[in-house]
Amino acid sequence: MLQIVFKNMDRSELATEAVSDRLMAVVDKFPDLQNCLISITLDMQNSPIQAGPDLFSVAVHVKSGRYRGVRLTKSASNLYIALAYTADHLLEKFNRFGDRTRVRLRNQARGVSLTVPAPSAFEADEEFEDLESPFPLERQLRS
Repeated sequence: MLQIVFKNMDRSELATEAVSDRLMAVVDKFPDLQNCLISITLDMQNSPIQAGPDLFSVAVHVKSGRYRGVRLTKSASNLYIALAYTADHLLEKFNRFGDRTRVRLRNQARGVSLTVPAPSAFEADEEFEDLESPFPLERQLRS
């Protein structure tokens, strides 16, 4: 579920529609995001004291679900460019987040396999103690 918040700018149906289209494409690629609460903040930073262009930013915060805690903020001189940057980088961020989980599970599985004790050299020698050695010096040492 997408929750769109406008900060320091007027609510716009065109902006709401653009955000929904762009970010729903990302949500469709990651099925675990379907039931997540995602907050998107559209912000315009304009300083009356300092002359210069406006700066638009798009902030995305996943508040629930598997990707809970993922935050991303991108800024640009145009709202739609900031939205495009955000959508592109969200794909990377969610892929990395999934990789982190996969790597952690893989390392846990490796840790379990590493805890199984390997037979020691001493135990291996006991198994083959009754075999005759082809080396004469070794035969003398065993007797």
